[in-house]
Amino acid sequence: MTKTFETYSNIQSQNIRFRNRFGIEVAGDLYLPVGYETQKNPAIVVSGPFGAVKEQVSGLYAQEFAKNGFVALAFDPSFTGESGGAVRNVAEPVMFTEDYSAAVDYFGTLPYVDRERIGAQAICGLSGMALTAAGADTRIKAVATTSMYDMSKSMYLGYRNGYTDEQRAKLREHVSQQRWVDVDNGASETGHYSSGYHELGFNADGCIVTGESLFPEKLPEDADPVSKAFFDYYCTPRGYHERSINSTAAWTATTPMSFYEFPLCHNIKDISPRPVLFVTGENAHSRYHSEEAYEAANEPKELLIVPNADHVDLYDQKDKIPFDKLVAFFTENLK
Repeated sequence: MTKTFETYSNIQSQNIRFRNRFGIEVAGDLYLPVGYETQKNPAIVVSGPFGAVKEQVSGLYAQEFAKNGFVALAFDPSFTGESGGAVRNVAEPVMFTEDYSAAVDYFGTLPYVDRERIGAQAICGLSGMALTAAGADTRIKAVATTSMYDMSKSMYLGYRNGYTDEQRAKLREHVSQQRWVDVDNGASETGHYSSGYHELGFNADGCIVTGESLFPEKLPEDADPVSKAFFDYYCTPRGYHERSINSTAAWTATTPMSFYEFPLCHNIKDISPRPVLFVTGENAHSRYHSEEAYEAANEPKELLIVPNADHVDLYDQKDKIPFDKLVAFFTENLK
């Protein structure tokens, strides 16, 4: 299927493959600036949102970076899209973090990329993985996030960290019992695991709510504004892609367990003295994730709040995405 965004005729793209250190083949689209062959270029690794594919938001961002002189790579995280992994639609924080470093490895094999000038750009739910990778991998010289989610917090602590101890206990019990369901269904032999929400909710009676698809075919009239914004991107011609989990399916139902076990961004202070830029929308429901990460990070750091923008606006609305600021940030810090 074609990309969900307008492509530029003067920007060359190549579908590539590389392996992470666990042996999983990661699929990416490499975007090349005009004249890239004649010099050593700065490079940017791009991924996200959570459950999206490289033909959606990350590809749009990568192409814009290539337009501005960067070699840019948009990739599908392991187990998703065109990337490998025997079990499909698994989200795994350690593996997704590793994929960023594996992409840096790949850049290092290209004769036209300067190994000392590699940065990372993450969108939405892959932001926590990019920050965690940068905390350990000093080859990432600068990192920016847009519409950040910290998926460990979002899954385990709930919106604005609001889940109670009792609710978190229910989450742990639910996901633990789901493992027995998969055992009894022979999932380890077939590779077919039950699907479910990665962010489990609660109904009015306090019971956990889940489902086998993230979005219905038609959104109810009384749907909340956040669901409407996501649906308008992933489930309409604006951003639909057949390989996107968010457009067509759901994650494996046991996916949340790893995020309960391993907090992301625990090493965010270790990114310093390399710079971090957090970009979020003024009206984004996720804004607090960027604000909390900004407070936790050491200098140099910057928080940019985009006026009149919500979370999903920064996926594909070029009149709102501050590409000028992002390009300036990476230009300055990947000298």
